[in-house]
Amino acid sequence: MSLRLVVHDRGRELAGVVHDGEAWAAAARRTVASLHAEPVPVDLSGEPKQFLVDHDNRVTVRAMTRGDLPDVTRWRQSDHLHRWWASDGEPTPERVAEQYGPSIDGMTPTRMWIAEVNGRSVGFLQDYRVGDYPEYAVLGPDPDAIGIDYALAEEWSGRGFGARVVWAWMARARHRFPAATTYFAAPDHRNTASLRMLAKAGFVEACELVRMVGGDVGAVAVRADLEGVVVLDLEEVGDLPENAGDGLVIQSAVHPFRCDSRAAGRRRRPAPPRPHRGALVA
Repeated sequence: MSLRLVVHDRGRELAGVVHDGEAWAAAARRTVASLHAEPVPVDLSGEPKQFLVDHDNRVTVRAMTRGDLPDVTRWRQSDHLHRWWASDGEPTPERVAEQYGPSIDGMTPTRMWIAEVNGRSVGFLQDYRVGDYPEYAVLGPDPDAIGIDYALAEEWSGRGFGARVVWAWMARARHRFPAATTYFAAPDHRNTASLRMLAKAGFVEACELVRMVGGDVGAVAVRADLEGVVVLDLEEVGDLPENAGDGLVIQSAVHPFRCDSRAAGRRRRPAPPRPHRGALVA
């Protein structure tokens, strides 16, 4: 049976189906081909898959600069975000510069990004390749997997932009990391809003990130209290446009992470950058 989708356009609902072997985004574009518009996903967690033609808002991602650090500091200091970063210490301007400055300057494998809506800064992201951090090798069998951490400013949360920020990042990441077949995020398991946002983006929940390392239980979890990870597998995805503003979403499939027993043994704290807990976004 074909998978159903709906594209919303100014009060209209355009119904379509996903053909065998066709990515959801491609099916949505085919459904609205006569409009010459690029549909963006709204909710891919169920069926039908929900897309939207947004005539008013353009969501993009650009590289973070040191000039963005005052905004990042302000966002980090808000109660909205601070609860998920409390273990990182007080987000003073000096500490935020110390934490993110080296990555902004290209001195670490982690890259920092600013999310924008119609040219206004609304949040930030960071990404990293697991294989670039040896301590993260226990996260899964794929060293080319890409981790993403993200946060939206409080005034931009709850307005439907969270998933679109992640999609805009994915459009860039697909070209920056052509060998990657998996993206993953690891929000705090108590952060239900962040988990819901990821589900809307097409991510699926996987088991906890634990692998047996020789005779030792690696007992590795992001932030030690992680119960699960949300994964988006890219193996079934075709080419993505260069334009990060297209906000494409890609089709999820079976995740490659190995799931062993619950991390009952000793825990080791991963090396920096420590993935954050996914701030409250929707």
